[in-house]
Amino acid sequence: MAVTDEEYYDRFIKYRDEDDLAALLARHRESLMLFIDSYVHDLCDAEELMMDAFAAVAAGRTIFSGRSSFKTWLFSIGKKLALSHIRGKRQYSPLDENTPGAQTDAPELEFLKKERNRELYAALERINEDYRTILILLYFEGMDHEEAGRVMGKNKRQIYHLAERGRKALREELVKVGFDHYA
Repeated sequence: MAVTDEEYYDRFIKYRDEDDLAALLARHRESLMLFIDSYVHDLCDAEELMMDAFAAVAAGRTIFSGRSSFKTWLFSIGKKLALSHIRGKRQYSPLDENTPGAQTDAPELEFLKKERNRELYAALERINEDYRTILILLYFEGMDHEEAGRVMGKNKRQIYHLAERGRKALREELVKVGFDHYA
């Protein structure tokens, strides 16, 4: 049976076993960094803030209470760090053009996937920040509405409305750039 995030965290706190913290870092590093990047729009800053989030966990500056999943709690820390960073630095960097995509043997398919992903990420950047955040949490991070609500500090009803409006706004942005099948 696979070890859960919560079990890794509990073992790290009890025994200070760096391997458990490393397992959590390996499991959540990329997704947390991309989530933070959706706020700060700079992958270098996002990577630093992601490491700051794990440093806060490792140093015990914040304690996981178990009222949510570990991932929800970790993403809440990441969001707070990102917002704090934004308040200290009001600068926008354009979206990184090298959006990661699945590898394939056919160069044409790889190009089309990268182009589609680039358009999707660019469209996400053009919608309201709350809409973008909820869509990332639900569809890229696989959180349920309740977990996303905890990360965003909103109730379940607000999350459902944000998700509905976010999908509509994203669909409209995609149609503007020629993705008619989203209409």
